[in-house]
Amino acid sequence: MIKALRPLLRRSTYTGALFAYAAALASLPLLSFALLPALAWRSAPEGVLFGVVLVVWAALIALVGLARTTRRVLVLAARRLLHVVLPAPSAARPPRTSPEAGQRWRTPLWLLLHVTVGWTGALASGLLLFLAVALPGGWLRAELALSLFGRSTRVTGGWQSWAAALGCLLLAAVVCVLVTRALRWSAPRLLGPSTAERLALAAERERRLAERNRLAHELHDSIGHTLTTTTIQAAVAGELMSTDPVAARAALRSIEESARAALEDLDYVLGVLREREAEKAGTGTAAPIRTLADLPELLERVRHTGAVVEWERSGDPARVRGTLSRAAYRIVQEGLTNAVRHGSGGPITVRVAAGPDALELAVVNETGAAPRTGRPRAFPTSGHGLPGLAERVRLLHGEIDAGPDGPRHWRLAVRLPVRLSA
Repeated sequence: MIKALRPLLRRSTYTGALFAYAAALASLPLLSFALLPALAWRSAPEGVLFGVVLVVWAALIALVGLARTTRRVLVLAARRLLHVVLPAPSAARPPRTSPEAGQRWRTPLWLLLHVTVGWTGALASGLLLFLAVALPGGWLRAELALSLFGRSTRVTGGWQSWAAALGCLLLAAVVCVLVTRALRWSAPRLLGPSTAERLALAAERERRLAERNRLAHELHDSIGHTLTTTTIQAAVAGELMSTDPVAARAALRSIEESARAALEDLDYVLGVLREREAEKAGTGTAAPIRTLADLPELLERVRHTGAVVEWERSGDPARVRGTLSRAAYRIVQEGLTNAVRHGSGGPITVRVAAGPDALELAVVNETGAAPRTGRPRAFPTSGHGLPGLAERVRLLHGEIDAGPDGPRHWRLAVRLPVRLSA
C-alpha cells in the first residue's frame, strides 16, 4: 500500500504534470489560427467545423515541432522536469537524403502527444480539484451524483461531501501520476537519439578516446624520456662537480636543453586539452615537430647521461617526411629511454635504415647489473611503454619486435612501410 502511494508524494510527479499542462497552455495561441478556417466556412455543420479546427490545430503544432530549436528545448525540459536521461541532440543538420531526415517526424509526434496528454490531464485534474473545493461546503450548491451497477447516490453535504472531496483530491493526484508516466515513457522513444545521432555520439567518443591516447603517448614518450635523462644527468653532474667541473657543466647544460624541449611538448599537450577554449578565442597551439632530423640532438642528450651511444644509418632518413618521420623519432626516443632506464650502462646501438619500401629502426642495449656509479639504479615503470609503441606501429601498418637478443642484449626492432619523397 505504501509503495503504491509513493508516486503521489514525489515532487517529480507534479513537475512532470506542470510540464504537460504548460504545453497545453502554450498551444492556445495556435488555436486562434486554427479557428480561422471555421470562421471563413460558417455554413458547414458543427461536427465538420470541429474536425477542421482540430486537424489545423494539430498541423500547426506539428509544424512547430519540426524546428530543431523546439526539439532542443523539449529535450532540456524533459531532462529537468521529467528526470529522464536524454543526450543532447546533434548540432549538425542532416542531409535531406539521409535516413536521419526521415526521422524528424518523431519530435512533432511527441509534441502532439505532449499537448494531448496535457489538455486531457489539465481538464481532468482541474475538474477534480474544482469538485474537491466545491463539495464540502456546498459551495455554488455543488452536488455529486454517483451511479454504479444500477445503484445511484447523491452527495449533498455532511461527512459524505468531505469524503468525496478527499477522493477527488486523490484522483487529481493520480491523474498527475498518469500524465507524468505517459511523458516519461514516450520521451526516450521519441525525443531520444536517432540512429544517426547515436552513430555520431559513438564517433565523437571514439575521437576523444583516440585524442587522449595520443596525448598519453606524447607525455609518456617526451616527458618520460626527459625525466629519465635529466635524473641521470643530475646524478652525474653531482658526482663530477668537484673532480671534473667542465663535464658537470656540460651535463647541466644538457639538462637545461632537455627541460626546454619537454616544456615545448608539455605546452602542446596542455594546449590540446584547452582546445575548446582556444577555438572559442580563435587561437591554437602548434604541435612541436620532432622528426628524424632531430635524432643527433636526441642522441647527444642521451650521451650526456654518460651512456655510450653508437648511431648506424643507411639510406637518407631526411627524405622520410610527415607523420612517419615524427613517429619514427618517438619510437627511437622510447627505445633510448628504456635502454637508459633498464640497461646495464653498456653501449647503446641505434640503427636507422631508410630503404625504398620500408623504414627500419632498431635500438640494442646491454642487459645485466647496473655499474656502481652515481646514476640511479632503478626507475619506476608504468608498463605502458611497449604497448604504446605497439599501438603506434600498428596504426602505421608496421611490424614490431621487442625482446632478448642473445644472452646479454635487448633489442627493439621496428619496420614501417614508407614512400620516400622525391
